[in-house]
Amino acid sequence: METPNLIGGIAATLTTLAFVPQVWQILKTRHTHDISLGMYIAFTSGVALWLIYGILLTSWPIIIANGITVCLAGAVLVMKLRYK
Repeated sequence: METPNLIGGIAATLTTLAFVPQVWQILKTRHTHDISLGMYIAFTSGVALWLIYGILLTSWPIIIANGITVCLAGAVLVMKLRYK
């Protein structure tokens, strides 16, 4: 694997997995008071656009990473609205 693809793969994995602890914490505690609604709306929208961009390019690394991230960030957003 070429170095740029390896670095991109590691970056995509880390940034995607970074949301798992937050989702897990909210599921356990149902506490979302300290989470910024505006930030999660902006972030989830941005990731959704990255997903669309990846689909338009037919770039599987972009599609997979952002598809998973939009689901995790979207889950946090839904729980923020539900548990407020």
